[in-house]
Amino acid sequence: MTMSFSLNKMLLVPVAGVAMLAGVVQASAEPAFKAISSNYANIAHAGYEDSLKTAEELQEAIKQFLKQPSKATQDIAKDFWIAARIPYQQTEAFRFGNKLVDDWEGKVNAWPLDEGLIDYVSKGYGIENEENPLYIANVIANKSLKVAGKDVDASNITPDLLESLQEAGGVESNVAIGYHAIEFLLWGQDLNGTKAGAGARPATDFDTAKCTGGNCGRRAAYLTAATDLLVKDLKDAVAMWAKNGKARAAVMGNDGADGVKALLTGMGSLSYGELAGERIKLGLMLHDPEEEHDCFSDNTHASHYNDAKGIRNVYVGSYKRVDGSVVSGASLADLIKGKDAKVNEGMMSRLDATMTAMDAMVKRAEGGEAYDQMIGEGNKDGNAVVQKVVDSLADQTKDIQRVLAVLDIKGVEIEGSDSLDNPAKVK
Repeated sequence: MTMSFSLNKMLLVPVAGVAMLAGVVQASAEPAFKAISSNYANIAHAGYEDSLKTAEELQEAIKQFLKQPSKATQDIAKDFWIAARIPYQQTEAFRFGNKLVDDWEGKVNAWPLDEGLIDYVSKGYGIENEENPLYIANVIANKSLKVAGKDVDASNITPDLLESLQEAGGVESNVAIGYHAIEFLLWGQDLNGTKAGAGARPATDFDTAKCTGGNCGRRAAYLTAATDLLVKDLKDAVAMWAKNGKARAAVMGNDGADGVKALLTGMGSLSYGELAGERIKLGLMLHDPEEEHDCFSDNTHASHYNDAKGIRNVYVGSYKRVDGSVVSGASLADLIKGKDAKVNEGMMSRLDATMTAMDAMVKRAEGGEAYDQMIGEGNKDGNAVVQKVVDSLADQTKDIQRVLAVLDIKGVEIEGSDSLDNPAKVK
């Protein structure tokens, strides 16, 4: 799977009547910023703890699947993968404004990926890609590889080997680890295009006694190593946001002003350039299922929904954990309400409108039309449902900018996307 265009990073979003603020942070910290940023960090810590907990449950389900490969145990592992995505996607609101998170995030959620690096693929996948020499390297089938002119010993599939292959050769689509590598191994390629159906990898691909697909022992070793790495990397994220963690310390800088800046940067960039643009509008414009986020499992509707929920969480300062408990405290919503009730009312209205649009998309998916079918060419009704999500996300970004204007926080840049700002450039 390859990207169709290069995302323009840090492109400012033009909004009539609301100038995007840029430059160095000038405004002095509000007294409330410290409490808001502390709660923001608490929500991050809880979200990553939940992501770790659900990843550990996935890890155990995969162990049971590999011990007794069958459709039943494979389906259980798939269910745990889907469950693990719920809390993790809500943590994506902590990206963009937090450098430590951005530097780490690619280990667990990098996409899209050229799955031929990992395992066998269909004939229709092709045999070469001029931008990626490892396009069909197939680590599972090959005990030695050549990466950037150097021989790599792949005789033992270990976490260290997989980490070394992440973005091998400097190619971003060489995704060897993380949720999507695990997703591909559990589901296999989705060869249905914009027709019904997800990936259909047989459980026997992991059964050394009834092996299909070849190299079943190595495939099991890859799945084990990738899952072990996911758990390890999520432990690092939990530590970053713990009481003495570096990410928590960073957002508490300047009496919490740095945290509020990060909060708004994350809200805006995830809403606009990342979610509305790269993850949704691009695939809709191209009617291309290869551009959907959870493309092997057909879980994309849920991932998008939880991204939007995460954006709302950080604004209202509240997060419902997987055990049903709630982490909440001082919020940006309350601060803005006290400063300009109309701006807060507008922000809340936009956030609610986005969740309503997301709900419609989720209900359509749960009713039998998967996200990749919704974006298919000629599906007028499905396209309209997805376009409504894009429009809602773009609209809420305008209100995020109004919040910035109320606070007079400078230096926040919201990521743009060619598919939203310069669609003629998208190929």
